[in-house]
Amino acid sequence: MSTLNLTSQAIRQEVVKIISSFKKITPQRLVSVNDLTELGFDILDVVEIILKLEKKYKLTIPDDVPVYSVDDFVDYIYNYSLYRDN
Repeated sequence: MSTLNLTSQAIRQEVVKIISSFKKITPQRLVSVNDLTELGFDILDVVEIILKLEKKYKLTIPDDVPVYSVDDFVDYIYNYSLYRDN
């Protein structure tokens, strides 16, 4: 998959879809929190989310990258795609 055509909105939609597959949470609630633990996600859920996103976008999210919210995931993936395709 070429990431050159990915917009942050397209990435956001996919991230929300993947995260909401773990728990029945509306997209509005997902994007309005700063930390997924506020919605009942534990560290194992976050690790599984990371693994799914890494597979989907063919990237690695290092352990030291803070990913606590939808925005964190979107920002990392979008910025990674910009630099990888240049």
